[in-house]
Amino acid sequence: MIKPAELTPLTALRFEQLVLEAGLPEGVVNVVAGPGSSVGARLVEHPGVAKIAFTGSTEVGRAIAAAAAATIKRVTLELGGKSANIVFADADLERAAASAPMAVFANAGQDCCARSRILVEASALDRFMDVLEEHVESLRVGDPLDEATQMGPLISAGQREQVASFVPDDAPVAIRGSAPSGPGYWFPPTVLCPVARDERAASEEIFGPVAVVLPFRDEAEAVALANDTIYGLSGSIWTRDGAKALRVARAVETGVVSINSNTSVRVATPFGGFKQSGYGRELGPHALDAYTEVKSIYYATG
Repeated sequence: MIKPAELTPLTALRFEQLVLEAGLPEGVVNVVAGPGSSVGARLVEHPGVAKIAFTGSTEVGRAIAAAAAATIKRVTLELGGKSANIVFADADLERAAASAPMAVFANAGQDCCARSRILVEASALDRFMDVLEEHVESLRVGDPLDEATQMGPLISAGQREQVASFVPDDAPVAIRGSAPSGPGYWFPPTVLCPVARDERAASEEIFGPVAVVLPFRDEAEAVALANDTIYGLSGSIWTRDGAKALRVARAVETGVVSINSNTSVRVATPFGGFKQSGYGRELGPHALDAYTEVKSIYYATG
């Protein structure tokens, strides 16, 4: 399923054409192309618009919520994330470590669901890092049009500069993959460890191919670390202990949790976040709630 916020101007215009070709009446779907600061702001403020759905940064989401308050219109927000990938010592470490890179580096890390905080039980840290290093260094970074490519470039020079600010020269780089040197906003997949839990890389959304690894002692600390963020969008739990998996899944403050996988989005199930990752749900039957008004009608027959 394509969400409007994921459409580029060209694909959005093509989407409108396809809707008409599919038989929907003209005017049912309208695409208005333009910058959010002007076109988007006008839609949010306009009294004729009853509902706004936004996917983007938490900063812009705050501004939209504030502007929408003037007309008391409904708003659903799918915002930033700093999702935790929790790996217990009793997990299939090889599988967890092999899956971790693409849970962060898919789309060059430009993904609100990116599991950019990898929490690993301390007793398994060395083994996990050994396997993780192998898979990060073998990641194929290159032309997105090449079917063999696993990770492409960042979207702009400004975004590359922003991502690089999280990896200064003295950063604790534990693992670094490769990236082309030719034209393109390339940034190599990078893993930082050790990192203090209050450092920028461990607490702020990077929106790029940078992950941090944080060790934990036990289940309680794993939950505390996972919840030590303003965000709550997605996350994973890796363990062979089913009871522990469900306990942690219930305790982690996030809208989507995967056990022994990195799944975040399915068309049939609701998707959305807790805390400053937004409110409301997209996809699944719950998505209709924000577009539905409940009316009570009392009809006296006597």
